[in-house]
Amino acid sequence: MKFDRKIYFDAVRQKPFGGSLDQDQVDGQNAILEVFEASEVEDIRWFAYMLATTYHETAQTMLPISEYGHGEGHPYGEQDPETGQTYYGRGYVQLTWRENYARATQELGLEGDDDLEWHAGQALDREIAGVILVGGMVEGWFTGKSLEQYFNDTLDDPVNARAIINADVSTMGKTIAGYHQSFLDALEAALIEEPDPAEEPTIDIALTTTGRVTVSVTLNGEPILAAGV
Repeated sequence: MKFDRKIYFDAVRQKPFGGSLDQDQVDGQNAILEVFEASEVEDIRWFAYMLATTYHETAQTMLPISEYGHGEGHPYGEQDPETGQTYYGRGYVQLTWRENYARATQELGLEGDDDLEWHAGQALDREIAGVILVGGMVEGWFTGKSLEQYFNDTLDDPVNARAIINADVSTMGKTIAGYHQSFLDALEAALIEEPDPAEEPTIDIALTTTGRVTVSVTLNGEPILAAGV
């Protein structure tokens, strides 16, 4: 899928951003849209829910950010004695816990300085955060729940889809569903319809001889030349 940026930003500027966008918010969404356009996801509702989640989890900044308070008071906010890392929330989806950092590293094939388990701050890299957002929500890395369970041919459930990220469905499900609708409206309006790939032309040439030579040519089954000598 490809999206017209002007149409998209004109729409989201009004809802859910309330009339204005700063450059960081624009840059953050552009980075996410580029990941969307490079992915093989075909359900536009999935993209809208990812954006709604990002809007909530990043406090509307649309940037990969660190959790406010760095997990203070939570077990995941304590430094790991082996790695020296602290696995508080980071990124577009606020990735937490060592096992989730390790899984993202494995799923994305990260290594060296990009290994999130040993270099947790890399979860703030826009490209890495973008593929964690898409891969994690599509494949269910965080809670075992995935987008396909809530948006498919028979179900459209943006309220309970909150369970993909967090168990706070009862308090946040409806709020994030509202954001989802705003982003969905913008994406649908901005979707660039791509023409069907042009079919290769089929050219047939026939030669007949019955006292004279007759040549006939057809293009895609339609006659375009008939001549006799």
